[in-house]
Amino acid sequence: MKTKIVTLAEQGPPSVMNVETIDIDTPGPDEVQIKQNVIGFNFMDIYQRSGLYPLDLPSGIGLEAAGTIEAVGANISEFTAGERVAYATAPQGAYSEFRNFAANRVVHLPDDISEEHCAATLFKGMTVEYLLNRCYDIKPDEKVLFLGSGGGVGTLAGQWGKAKGAYMIGVDSGAEKCEMARQNGYAEVIDFTSEDVVARVREITGGKGVPVAYDPIGGPTYEQTLDCLGARGYFISFGTTGGPMPAVDPPILQKRDSLYFTRPTVATYTAKREDLVMSANSVFEMIRSSGIVVNIGQQYALDDAVQVHEDTEAGKTTGSSILLP
Repeated sequence: MKTKIVTLAEQGPPSVMNVETIDIDTPGPDEVQIKQNVIGFNFMDIYQRSGLYPLDLPSGIGLEAAGTIEAVGANISEFTAGERVAYATAPQGAYSEFRNFAANRVVHLPDDISEEHCAATLFKGMTVEYLLNRCYDIKPDEKVLFLGSGGGVGTLAGQWGKAKGAYMIGVDSGAEKCEMARQNGYAEVIDFTSEDVVARVREITGGKGVPVAYDPIGGPTYEQTLDCLGARGYFISFGTTGGPMPAVDPPILQKRDSLYFTRPTVATYTAKREDLVMSANSVFEMIRSSGIVVNIGQQYALDDAVQVHEDTEAGKTTGSSILLP
């Protein structure tokens, strides 16, 4: 069997991605072969393509897809051909038509969850699940700061946080993204292009600062996010879309009223199969109960993988993006 796949021979700009057609083997004894009907796009794909996160080259790209089982390996009993499944985890290679994948990293896709909604949401949804439930368990009425609130992860976080009863404060740029955040659970949205973020946070919190701030931006917002936190607040850095973080100096955390700093990853929080299944099922339940409403802002053909990367880096996308083989 042959499959179309997007590969990287080197890391760099979007143009380093190439579409190839290759032979695919039968699945190994602990693998399943998946016909991938919808592929999810995540900002992590940009990190890995650009070289911010090193890869062993040559490499595939992409971490998330939904589809159906084509075949199973000799040791597999949990899955059978024809079943709907999904995954949202390493190794890279989701940008493909067919794929062999470790069965213990695959989850069953419930009948009432569409492949499009799953592929647009699972990786980002599991990210939000561990951030808001396990990295720091946000509480009802807590004022929670979330940067990048108009993007794919941010819009899900706003909805999830609101469903938990938190008072969500978003930060983003421009009228369109700020309005997107308002429509997705944020009680307050700060436009950092025209407002002083720290001053507005202090105003909203009565001068106290927030107990937790989620920052996917990195270096450009590091000092700002520190200044938004209250005493013993949690700085949760989960991305560097704006550039690398500076070295964290522990005495700074001490001087700013005993702050906590962490740099978690979804890989760590879903490393155990039971955590992976629990997190995925939490996402599916939030979709099912309308705790989160999936917003697919744009879709692209697999052949147009370069375009989705270019559009995203240029700030032209809203909500989630998907690729169709």
